[in-house]
Order: sequence, then structure tokens, then C-alpha cells
Amino acid sequence: MSLRHIAVILDGNRRFARKTGSDPLKGHEYGAEKVRELLRWLKELGIREVTLYVLSTENLKRTPNEVAALMSVFRNSLKKAVQDDTLKENRIRIRFIGRLEILPKDVQLEMRELMEQTKSYSDYIVNLAVAYGGKAEIVDAARKFAGDVSKGAVSINSLDEEAFSGYLYMPDEPDLLIRPGGECRLSNFLPWQLAYSELIFLDKLWPELTRQDVVGCIEEFERRERRFGK
Repeated sequence: MSLRHIAVILDGNRRFARKTGSDPLKGHEYGAEKVRELLRWLKELGIREVTLYVLSTENLKRTPNEVAALMSVFRNSLKKAVQDDTLKENRIRIRFIGRLEILPKDVQLEMRELMEQTKSYSDYIVNLAVAYGGKAEIVDAARKFAGDVSKGAVSINSLDEEAFSGYLYMPDEPDLLIRPGGECRLSNFLPWQLAYSELIFLDKLWPELTRQDVVGCIEEFERRERRFGK
């Protein structure tokens, strides 16, 4: 099977910090560093697209201290990415998906700058789901379609699965989902796009993930037969 696109749920930052005796909020820094490692591994392994569940809409309902810590880690990561020549050298496109408008204004500006800076690149694509909820994505897509119908831009009878996908934050469908952290659920992540993806759940916490774990997941994917509901 051809594996082009991997999605990953980044689960277990706080549990890893507690496990190692660190401040639970410090776990988000460990998680951010693991993202950089993962992107390097996937590039080496020939994976052309990755979608990461970075921050859910539910995460933003955590305590003010934790939300502030998350935003601090996110700001630092964005600044590093904007200044990093790696994106240009490797022609990596960055896309943020989610209800970005509910994030702090300065974070939104940094995100839009990074997307603008990389929009012409297509060798590799990194989708970052931030302030994301799968049900919210489908609701927002339905609203966009209804808006186009009311403006007369499209006919209601033109709607099918392919057309609806074009209204989503991200129409691309991952081949494989990897979820570390020991949980066996999607947690409202890409419910439309993951309909026929292969799923692998790992007991390791996200910051504990190794390159060999990723290789093992890819090898497991290659052993499976994808049926797409047939």
C-alpha cells in the first residue's frame, strides 16, 4: 500500500511530565520538541504529508494557567518556525486548521504569516489542527455551503461527498492515524477525513515516541489490507 499521509494525535504531555517528576505544564514543551523530531523522522521516511492534533477546542477550556502555558509554547514554536530556513530549503508548506479566530490575535497573525510564507511550497505538507474540533469543522462546512446556496453560487442539489469535502478546513484524507497515550478513541479529530483510515493506538505517551515506534506503525500499515468499506 502507498502511504503518503499520516495523522497523529499528540496525547500524554501532562502525564509524561508527572511521570518524570516535572511540572505538568512543562509537558507541553516536551511535546513541542517531539513534534520537531517527528517531522524530521517522517521526512526521512518519505512521508509527504502529516496532520497533527495540536490543540482542541476543549483544551482551551482548561485552567487559565494551562491555557497561558499552551499559548506560550505555541508562540515560541511559531517564532522559531518563521525564522527557520528549513521550511524554505525543504519546501514545506504549513497549514493551520480549526477555529483560528478564537485564538489570541498575535498568535493568529504569526500563524497567517507562516501560512503565507510557505503557501507556494508543495514538496511536504504539515497540517496543524489548532483550536480544532471535528464536529465544529463539519458544522462550519455546512454553514459555508448554505451560505453559497443562499447567494445562488451553488445549487443545493449539487451537494455530494466530494463537493462537501471542499468546504472542510482540510479535504485531505490521512492513510494512517497514530495515537499514542494509551487511549483508543478519536477524540473529535477528523471524523470525516478518517472514515477509512487505518488506526494504530500506542501505549506510549506522546513525548516518549521514538523513531522506531513510527517505523513500526508504518510497517504495520503496510501489512494491512485497506478495503474502504468494500
